Amino acid sequence: MKLVVIDGQGGGVGKGIVECVRRELPNVEIIAVGTNALATAAMLKAGAAAGATGENAVRFNCAHCDVIAGAMGIAFANSMHGEISPAVAQAVSASPARKLLVPMARCSAQVLGVEEKPLAAYFSEMVQALKQMDYGRSAE
Repeated sequence: MKLVVIDGQGGGVGKGIVECVRRELPNVEIIAVGTNALATAAMLKAGAAAGATGENAVRFNCAHCDVIAGAMGIAFANSMHGEISPAVAQAVSASPARKLLVPMARCSAQVLGVEEKPLAAYFSEMVQALKQMDYGRSAE
């Protein structure tokens, strides 16, 4: 399974996702894609196998992965204080990959029916979803 983790700003959410996935699913190929070099570096330090930065990196990697993970804002143009360009949001949205998005209040969007939890709880849910996808694939 190839997992692309997308983050911006300081890379804190992406770093948390990478750390949790690496700890629970060490065989998953994790590609860190940052909207800036600081975010990419944080995710690489957390254990991503490879990393790339910028709009083209997002577009390329979204087209060549099984799962995309990150904060909910990666699917909304101009979110994360403008770091998510319309092209980045479109690449995420149009990708055939499964999207596992962490709800964040700072994205100017609220998903109704989702309870507010600590980030670590969302990361654990993400790992459980990845495990179910991986187990389902190996049963085919």
